[in-house]
Amino acid sequence: MTRPNTTTSGALMALLAFALFAVHDVIVKHLGATYSTFQIVFFTALLSFPALTIVLISDEKPGTLRPRHPWWIALRSLAGAVSGLCAFYAFATLPLSEVYAYIFAAPLLITVLAIPVLGETVRLRRGLAVMVGLVGVIIVLQPGATALSPGHIAALTAAVASALASVIVRKVGAEERKVLMILYPMLTNLAVTAVVLPFVYIPVPLTHLALLAADSLLVLVAMWLLVMAYSRTAAAVVAPMQYSQIIWATIFGILLFAEYPEWHIYLGTGVIMASGLYILWRESTESVSENTPVLRNRTRPGHVVSLRVSQLLKRKRDKC
Repeated sequence: MTRPNTTTSGALMALLAFALFAVHDVIVKHLGATYSTFQIVFFTALLSFPALTIVLISDEKPGTLRPRHPWWIALRSLAGAVSGLCAFYAFATLPLSEVYAYIFAAPLLITVLAIPVLGETVRLRRGLAVMVGLVGVIIVLQPGATALSPGHIAALTAAVASALASVIVRKVGAEERKVLMILYPMLTNLAVTAVVLPFVYIPVPLTHLALLAADSLLVLVAMWLLVMAYSRTAAAVVAPMQYSQIIWATIFGILLFAEYPEWHIYLGTGVIMASGLYILWRESTESVSENTPVLRNRTRPGHVVSLRVSQLLKRKRDKC
């Protein structure tokens, strides 16, 4: 049983982690007004490489860099690259609170994708929760009332791609070396953006380069905090803390970008959050979900660093 003090500290660490993710999103939005999404993703991934290399070379498990499931790894790498690019573009073009509404829909999509990919059985209650959550997405979108912009399409695509990547990790992660689950998505991000970079490149002053470096560092620190949080308390306690980002989105949006979201954004986000919380609760009960795909998705969508909290957490447990 988790002790109350460790539960509290784990929850607080998770709150701090998601606050750092929110600051990361603010930096992406700020830089997105000047630079192409491809350039921002390229530099963010490149500047993350040194820290991730330390993790890579510390892997003591013997083996080659050839994956056992090459097609699944290729699909997961491509999904990760699409998720990062689309999320960065969405943050640059849409209000923060609106992008979070779509990111919060990831648990619903993971539940749906777990059916064909993992053979998960989704019964009536979780199925209804998914449908209610999708109604929340429709409330946010307001089809017919507002024009569907490229930013909206990008945000939805980011959520779907992130959910697909998470489900693939759940399917083959136990059989693949963790170093492969990190290396190939990271190289895919760099390769895809490097191809486009010559056509969109704008010289980067030192101040913006420092922001890009800080952005990469924020993600790594946030992921470390999540590892510590999951080490201290149950996933059912940590995972809901991601919804605290809507508070930061409101504060940062008003103070930094003069964004005043309309009522339907908050209504739709509330519906999505309620359905996501219900799915998390259902998966945490016994004999409801064989794979618990949502509870095991421990990395927040919307960044390009390929290292996942679940991988770091497993390494930490293996050393204990």
